[in-house]
Amino acid sequence: MTTTTPEAVEHPVRKSSPGAASGSRRRTGRIRRIGLPYLLLLPALILELLVHLVPMVIGIVMSFKELTQFYIRDWGTAPWSGFDNYRMSVDFDAPVGEALLHSFFVTVGFTLLSVGLCWLIGTAAAIFMQDTFRGRGLLRALFLVPYALPVYAAVITWVFMFQHDNGLVNHVLHDQLHLTDKPSFWLIGDNSFWALLTVSVWKGWPFAFLIVMAGLQNIPRELYEAAALDGAGVWQQIRRITLPSLRPVNQVLVLVLFLWTFNDFNTPYVLFGKAAPEAADLISVHIYQASFVTWNFGTGSAMSVLLLLFLLLVTGVYLALTSRGRRAADV
Repeated sequence: MTTTTPEAVEHPVRKSSPGAASGSRRRTGRIRRIGLPYLLLLPALILELLVHLVPMVIGIVMSFKELTQFYIRDWGTAPWSGFDNYRMSVDFDAPVGEALLHSFFVTVGFTLLSVGLCWLIGTAAAIFMQDTFRGRGLLRALFLVPYALPVYAAVITWVFMFQHDNGLVNHVLHDQLHLTDKPSFWLIGDNSFWALLTVSVWKGWPFAFLIVMAGLQNIPRELYEAAALDGAGVWQQIRRITLPSLRPVNQVLVLVLFLWTFNDFNTPYVLFGKAAPEAADLISVHIYQASFVTWNFGTGSAMSVLLLLFLLLVTGVYLALTSRGRRAADV
């Protein structure tokens, strides 16, 4: 006859107790709550990888191939060239490398001017819009029109405005204001750089205006009132309160504007077509010409990889410097 001890009877009772079951259900519910957002993000993540990562990997592979128009139908059979495409791109004594270096310097100058002007105009407009006055809402809406317009529609409008004979720009500058001796050619020659800069700033500064205006909403009005009681003028308030408070916003804004402007392809392509003037030969259009005009996809892919590495380097250095400055300011 088998005897059952009290310990043997209590052990299965504790194992299937209501508290343990409820704890297991809570853990299961917690896992579901935590995993559900990631599960919902999974389709978007897969599409993002397909749209961006797969072409990036293919472009890196193509940069190591001697891929010309003779291998377009089956680019996998193109012979491997190793680092020849990269050596050709950075050989600044050769025509290909010299043209790429010129395009790089043009892009750097254009980007610095465009980002600086966009930030300056956007910040000034946002600060001006902080005061309450009649028609402020309408003016805000008008400021955002260039940013809301489709790029192609906006740039094509500027193409007509820059026309030599019947464009609005020459009509105003030459016929109305008499600032020039004769109508200027804005889409060719050295003036093409300034035409491109004008269009870039016109469609880019509303984004800076929108971001800075949102950042200004987080600055307490009591700071300005206290500064005014202490005798601080408008410029002192902007220097001592507004700009320091906007530093985190400006750090992100400048980086985003830099990346967008440096990679901008739509604006110069619509403005000048496939062959941009030498003065406005941005690196995005230059890589397009090296790939789809001369049919040298291997060299064009190598230039794209070099551009990616440069932007990653600039972004890393910028983030390191800004984070160091933020830590120094907190101390």
